[in-house]
Amino acid sequence: MTAPTLDRITVYPIKSLDGVTCDRATLVENGGLSHDRAYALVDAAGTFVNGKRTATIHRLALSMDLEANRATISVRGTDRAVSGHLDDHRDRFEAWLSSYFERDVSLEKQPAGGAPDDTEASGPTVVSTATLAEIASWYDLPVANVRRRFRANLELGGCPAFWEDRLYAEPGTAKPFEIGPTPFAGTNPCQRCVVPTRDPDTGEATSEFRTTFITRREATLPAWANRAQFDHFFRVTVNTTVPESAWGKEIHVGDSVTVG
Repeated sequence: MTAPTLDRITVYPIKSLDGVTCDRATLVENGGLSHDRAYALVDAAGTFVNGKRTATIHRLALSMDLEANRATISVRGTDRAVSGHLDDHRDRFEAWLSSYFERDVSLEKQPAGGAPDDTEASGPTVVSTATLAEIASWYDLPVANVRRRFRANLELGGCPAFWEDRLYAEPGTAKPFEIGPTPFAGTNPCQRCVVPTRDPDTGEATSEFRTTFITRREATLPAWANRAQFDHFFRVTVNTTVPESAWGKEIHVGDSVTVG
């Protein structure tokens, strides 16, 4: 089998809102991707306003020019929207978001490297397109819908479903691999939260999503997956780390992926 390739890069400029696809991305401090989770919504208690806690966040759509740092946030299916530069017009965004959530919400810029869900394995998450297609078949959903549920950063083509399960080994270890010439290490299959169980446009729960996923994931676990990593089977996509030597390097769509 030829080496898989990096077919899609997606960053999520505002944590829990829509992703933006890119042809290339720079690895920044802590191993994250440039622009990924660079901002987050935070309430008056300092807690993230995110999909894990707030289902209504799914109804918000984001479009963004990454280079200009200009965004539009809107309520899907309505004419309610706010636009502007995320730094220069922060007050405008915060007033609009506070009105939408009916509580005080701040738009906070995150430290270099963004605000990853896994702070120990803070590199980009990895999945294959074939994996998303396989999961989509379990629910008779479009692949694009499943892609938005699982919100991976890096999507691989030219490989079978769950090929990314090759990118980790024993618990507590890191397995080296490369995208182009850039080194990464896989740590574990990502433990999923409530977010993938909801429709990404409405926030409505999909009936039996978690139960079906667990049953099918265990039944289709490939021989190359390290079963010791699965204390439960609501896990998919791979968490990664990036060595400091790779910070500042760029990855590109079309790069080959090799396991070292």
